[in-house]
Amino acid sequence: MPESPQSAAVRPSASAPGPPDPALETLLAGVAESAYGVALCLADGEATAVEHLQEAVVGACRDLPGFTPGADVRLWFLGILTRGHLAAGRRGPEQADSADLDDTPDLHLYARSAAVGWPTAGEHPAAELLERLGTERVVTALRRLPADYRVLCTLYFMADLSYEEIARVLEYPVGTVRARLHRARKMLQKSLWRIAEAEGMADGPGGAA
Repeated sequence: MPESPQSAAVRPSASAPGPPDPALETLLAGVAESAYGVALCLADGEATAVEHLQEAVVGACRDLPGFTPGADVRLWFLGILTRGHLAAGRRGPEQADSADLDDTPDLHLYARSAAVGWPTAGEHPAAELLERLGTERVVTALRRLPADYRVLCTLYFMADLSYEEIARVLEYPVGTVRARLHRARKMLQKSLWRIAEAEGMADGPGGAA
């Protein structure tokens, strides 16, 4: 069976320092899909995402002696990936200025959606709105957020991590994660609605799909 792009992206490349480590390859094989999805949200495309993953693999090789057997491999590797992204000071390809997104009121996306006749009731209204917008638009909206908020929203919405898990990944206090994620959610809502407007979706249920 051919190797998946996700698995290939977290396999140490031939240019990686030192010989291949089978133990590390085994560990990372189980988190390849999740890490690849996170990297795509943080990068400006597949090629850059793979570059970021390979940098994280090098970091994992370096940090492997300190890895505790039985610990959560996914959180460990996502921590190396996301903290490296933040330390490098990388910007999204279409990153907006934080001040431009900061004045977003609570429930901005719900209010705008309701105003044009989109359904906002139901058991999981947020999930239904995100599904209507589609993964590609959500990823584009994430890439427009300032780096720290982009990472937080990606870990919460795309990797489905809890506040406590995000705190472990980023080495932040849980209270800091809660506060910043509250602000990040509002930024993401405004970013999503701007995309919906640009694509004609904001005209109501009959708008572009």
